[in-house]
Amino acid sequence: MKDVFINKEPVELFKILKFEGIASSGAEAKDMIAAGSVLVNGIIEKQKRKKMVAGDTIELKGEVFRLKLGAN
Repeated sequence: MKDVFINKEPVELFKILKFEGIASSGAEAKDMIAAGSVLVNGIIEKQKRKKMVAGDTIELKGEVFRLKLGAN
């Protein structure tokens, strides 16, 4: 599991995928979410602008990311 640090809460799901380099662009991140490829806290998430907070997990392509508040 990889920790992803966010500076504020909430952060939209597609932005996390984009800024962490999981998706190459915002459009690609939105497409991944719309396709049902992204799990949030173990459940398929199709809301591109899902509000994410520290403690949430994102699973994609066999990798799990945990959100933490603060600087890396």
